[in-house]
Amino acid sequence: MEYRQLGESDLKVSAITFGAWAIGGWMWGGAERRDAITAIRASIDQGVTSIDTAPIYGQGTSEDILGEALQGISRDKVQVLTKFGMSWEGNKGQFFFKSKDNDGKDIDIYKWSGKEAVIKECEASLKRLRTDYIDLYQIHWPDDTTPIEETFEAVLRLKEQGKIREAGVCNYTVEQMKRAESVLPLASNQMPFSMVERTIEQELVPYCIEKKRGILAYSPLQRGLLTGKIKPDHQFNEGDSRAGNRFYTPDNIARINAFLSLIKPLAESKNASLSQLVLRWTIERPGITVALAGARNADQAIQNAKAIDLKLAPEEIDFINKHLNALTLT
Repeated sequence: MEYRQLGESDLKVSAITFGAWAIGGWMWGGAERRDAITAIRASIDQGVTSIDTAPIYGQGTSEDILGEALQGISRDKVQVLTKFGMSWEGNKGQFFFKSKDNDGKDIDIYKWSGKEAVIKECEASLKRLRTDYIDLYQIHWPDDTTPIEETFEAVLRLKEQGKIREAGVCNYTVEQMKRAESVLPLASNQMPFSMVERTIEQELVPYCIEKKRGILAYSPLQRGLLTGKIKPDHQFNEGDSRAGNRFYTPDNIARINAFLSLIKPLAESKNASLSQLVLRWTIERPGITVALAGARNADQAIQNAKAIDLKLAPEEIDFINKHLNALTLT
């Protein structure tokens, strides 16, 4: 495994990080707890030291599973990354969207990051995670109803108390990062990034390179689409938010699969899967520190971790980029 410093912080994380959204079940059509625990432990056995989760993933389920999976593992051998600022209880803050919990019950999701809410959320996460500190504490989404400075004053207090090691953001613009950093330094920004979703390369990546801030790329496999396993006639399970997303229209799936067929021989020549090739390409992109890769079972987790063994020469990266630049989606 490769380990990379997150920005200018003291935190070192594995370049392939376990993304624990899917194991929470929420928006992924369910998940099996036992498989999730074995997936986390298999990742750690492969050298993956960092695991990214959030309270909203299954409304506490993902954090609780992670807490169980880490029992018996030395705490200083792993980095626990979690988040705050998405509420499924109450109606404070900024309404985000309607959803259903893992039991099919209707819930309203709010973005809420008032000072007291941040402190309360941290305590709840620590309890579910069965730990006394969080390595990276990240705001999940901007909350327009709360001044950014107020939110990060609470985060600063948590850091001073030793309950978190470093502070990060997710889905923040450059200007929002600057406001947060008027209160305390940030280690990183976690953003959507994949071969087919490279919006952040326009402004955010140059800023983070200049200011030496880490970037955690989430959904680098575009939630399974870049594995080549999803076909134009794919039927998603009830509750799976990929259904209806623009990337998953039959036409776009077909276009993406055609692109993948062009780069698949390169993966095969290296005894690697398409997923491994895509993950390796992701962490080779300028400014990208980490690729978050989800897994629902041990085999998927092991295959994700082994992406680190794949090496790409500059001309091979150019070959991928040439075909990628020719890909157009509707």
